[in-house]
Amino acid sequence: MPFVSVVNLGCRVNRVESDRMTADLVRAGFALVDEDDADLVVINTCAVTGEAEAKTRKAVRHAANLPRQPYVIVTGCVVNLHPDALTELSPRVIAEPMKSDVARTAARLLDYDGGLWPDGADAAPDARDIAQMLGRSRLGIKIQDGCNNRCTYCIVWKARGPERSVPVDAVLAQVREAIDAGVPEVVLTGVNLGAYDAEDERDAHVEIDDLLDRILTQTDIPHVRLSSIEPMDVSERLIRRMAASPARVAPFLHLPVQSGCTTTLERMGRPYTAEEFERTVASIRAVLPQIAISGDLIVGFPGETDEEFEQTRAFVERVGFSRLHVFRYSARPGTIAADMPDQVPPEVMAERSAVIRGLVEQTARRDREARVGTVERAVIEYPGRGTLGSFHRVRLDGADDVPVASLVDVAIMYMDEEGELHGRIVPSVSASEAQ
Repeated sequence: MPFVSVVNLGCRVNRVESDRMTADLVRAGFALVDEDDADLVVINTCAVTGEAEAKTRKAVRHAANLPRQPYVIVTGCVVNLHPDALTELSPRVIAEPMKSDVARTAARLLDYDGGLWPDGADAAPDARDIAQMLGRSRLGIKIQDGCNNRCTYCIVWKARGPERSVPVDAVLAQVREAIDAGVPEVVLTGVNLGAYDAEDERDAHVEIDDLLDRILTQTDIPHVRLSSIEPMDVSERLIRRMAASPARVAPFLHLPVQSGCTTTLERMGRPYTAEEFERTVASIRAVLPQIAISGDLIVGFPGETDEEFEQTRAFVERVGFSRLHVFRYSARPGTIAADMPDQVPPEVMAERSAVIRGLVEQTARRDREARVGTVERAVIEYPGRGTLGSFHRVRLDGADDVPVASLVDVAIMYMDEEGELHGRIVPSVSASEAQ
């Protein structure tokens, strides 16, 4: 039995794809081991920034130079842009653009005929075995790929191609696999999640709110979470569908705002203003007052003045994010922004990043504190610890014996001096209330 290792780089979509490749390899009869012990290493690459691509090359060189001299299969965004930049690093580096073919390519390289392909022998591990092997209490399901937007800082639309959606039946099948695996929560994931637009068996268009409805009505998955969704794709229909099933849909949205200054957003090529974003958040909270709003933000975008940054700082404070991923702008060769004038010095970017991060520590703490005295569902991910629907972590006092991967209702009792929420498990809602 050959030994393989899977290395994931980059975004949450890559993480879901790496999990799927890992499952394919295990079903094909490979044994998962640490990278140092592998006969073959799979690297799911990232090209979102120049720095990310440099990390990809470093990871490939490291794998190729391991003492066991493994084969290295590279896949993902860098392979889609310029595979030669990786394959030239070693004759043992092989580019495989199709992630669904990685297991077969691995078998061919190692001259291995395990015969346990996904539809093969009874000895293949089942869904529950694979979920336990991956250590996932929440399982990502990729429902969409590609992007038709043209943000000036982004290369993803070139690396991922045009928007395309996974058929409805295939999505439902993945959800049912998660149920069979005993996973209590699925996370719907895509490069541009809100662009989901598939056809059902009657050739009717199914958008993201319709898909959520079908998952809730046609499967018994206990809990559903939406991953990152563009602000302009958050419709009233989607919010009302989320609100209609509070026990089964996480009260959480991750909105990649990128800037709180309309002038900066225009240079970024983002199709909304800061004012429109705030109105979107207000309309969400009007229907879902318990919602936690997360986001992504770039500081130091080319041309960002002190005044523009101050607009972003004030915007972040007004919105009150429950969490915010703050990135310093990193020029990506091949993008419009990389050639823009007035590039911001690194030391200024560092200062601005520190300011926003410090502010978000305050807004996140306020969001956590506001949940004291309420009840939320939580997935137990470690003994005595869980992740709430709002994506805050919670310590369950006196509940270390509750099995991992349980879905429980938690009464949030208090927040300690370190800002960590504490709660206790309470009886769950009835099945009729969970619709």
